[in-house]
Amino acid sequence: MLLVKINSRLCVRNSPAILCNRQLETAITSNSNEIIPEEVEYPPIQDISYKARWRRFRETWHEEVKQVKTVEEKMIKINMPRYWGFRCMMYDEGKIVYHELPHAQFVTRTYVASDTQLPSYYDNVIEPEKLNKLCEEIKKSIEDGIVFQMSSFKQVHDKPHELINIDREIDDANGNLVSKNVNRIMLAKLSKEYPHLLNTQIDFEPRIEAFWMAGGMTPSSCVIKGMKNRGQDEILDEPIDKPLQYLGNPSLQLRHNLPLKEILPMDECENPEWEIPMHRYDSRVYGHALKRRHGVTIPGFWPGDSGEFSLMSYHKRGYLYQRPEGVDDDVNALKTQAIYANYAWLFGLASHLGFTTFNDITYPLVNQSITTNGQFWSFCVYQLNTTLVNGWHSEKNPKKNICWITEPLKLFEKIEDGKLIGFNDEVLKNLIKFYVNTPQERVGVELRPYLDSEAPRVADIIDDEKRNWLEDRYKYIMSLRPRSRLMPELYSWEIIYKFRFKTRPLDKKRTAWDFGHNPFLRRMDDHAPKYIPKALRKTKREKWEKTYYP
Repeated sequence: MLLVKINSRLCVRNSPAILCNRQLETAITSNSNEIIPEEVEYPPIQDISYKARWRRFRETWHEEVKQVKTVEEKMIKINMPRYWGFRCMMYDEGKIVYHELPHAQFVTRTYVASDTQLPSYYDNVIEPEKLNKLCEEIKKSIEDGIVFQMSSFKQVHDKPHELINIDREIDDANGNLVSKNVNRIMLAKLSKEYPHLLNTQIDFEPRIEAFWMAGGMTPSSCVIKGMKNRGQDEILDEPIDKPLQYLGNPSLQLRHNLPLKEILPMDECENPEWEIPMHRYDSRVYGHALKRRHGVTIPGFWPGDSGEFSLMSYHKRGYLYQRPEGVDDDVNALKTQAIYANYAWLFGLASHLGFTTFNDITYPLVNQSITTNGQFWSFCVYQLNTTLVNGWHSEKNPKKNICWITEPLKLFEKIEDGKLIGFNDEVLKNLIKFYVNTPQERVGVELRPYLDSEAPRVADIIDDEKRNWLEDRYKYIMSLRPRSRLMPELYSWEIIYKFRFKTRPLDKKRTAWDFGHNPFLRRMDDHAPKYIPKALRKTKREKWEKTYYP
């Protein structure tokens, strides 16, 4: 039997402490009404499952993009997750594949009006008597301009040449020349009575690019396999965002410092009867290619230009000559082109106003577009109501963008003896309605709610070092110049023999993939800062240059 001797003095010494603790406990309990407030605010109870934590992670990133206060920094912030760029699905204005209209509606969340007429809003833009009068005044100048451009161009290209796509080249050139000439005539004839045309800014063949995230598409087998390897089995049913990059090449575009009036209120654009096809197929099904590059959104001008709102744009349609044989879907192809072109330009304008693919616009934007080759004219009106098409917003977002487009209207039958035979006055009247549609100031609407009121652009930042650094970084991303080091590449033989079947276990590990790292997941700020030579240092301890990533 084990006997333990207990010191009696320890028991006596600890007993008062116990009594003291009881007294303190009683005192706190008696004064509990004075310390504890009447209404206790507890932190929200959050779901700790992997799927919920994944959603919160994405929402946090979207909120971080929203909190950035300048246009250029927002674009840098969106490109931050990828040092080498995203694997973008490329869309080109001059490449419209067969049966792509449902896919274009899905990735842009656009409803195409069933009526092949301009919206009723244009019936009140100008009085019918005045419209007929202007049509008679302008008709002769339009006829002479079109005859001169198309006849002179035909004489030049009647000579032998070695163009591969001769029909498309001629059609695009006719549309380009006629658009510029018609725009010159319309501005000259209408500017006296409609002074808003004097303040328009014209961009000839501008650079139009738009980058946005589209969700809801079915992930490929490679994506599913990679998610399983990373232990993300719980989010396999979550919508996967696909980065989309659009490249546009309009003939010209007109901009103004005031926005066009909305066609429909934003509340009416949530009509559940307007169905958008849920086309979940991957873009590669239609022939679109993948390309790794930075996401670029630019509406033809740099941030800070006074003309930040759309008025009108002209587009070419020569790609119709390269449609597959036996396919008669020119009307759907023109609708697809109109959706992409209008959404991309309005999205670029919205990005310069502080909105992004993760932060929805708070008021609608409207554009008027014309697609022509000189003889056939398609008129389109597009109202952008939402930019949220990523993730779960691709299905649950009630807002819809709306597109009104007419069928191709024939301006004339043929050119004979220097005259247009069978001139269609309705085409000219639609053209006049587009030009006389006057932009209006949005009363009571904050046009840039997500930008800093004092410094909405990098050029407004007072700190010279920060301003120059952000300006250089932004222009570098927009230029798409390759980096000094070559992009990492995994050759096909390595995929087959080293990773898929593991038949070369004794090979020396040289690439990042050999060590279990994916170099394409590298962040943009994951690099060593620029070294400052001793002669240029402000202080001896400042060895590395500061970075100002958002």
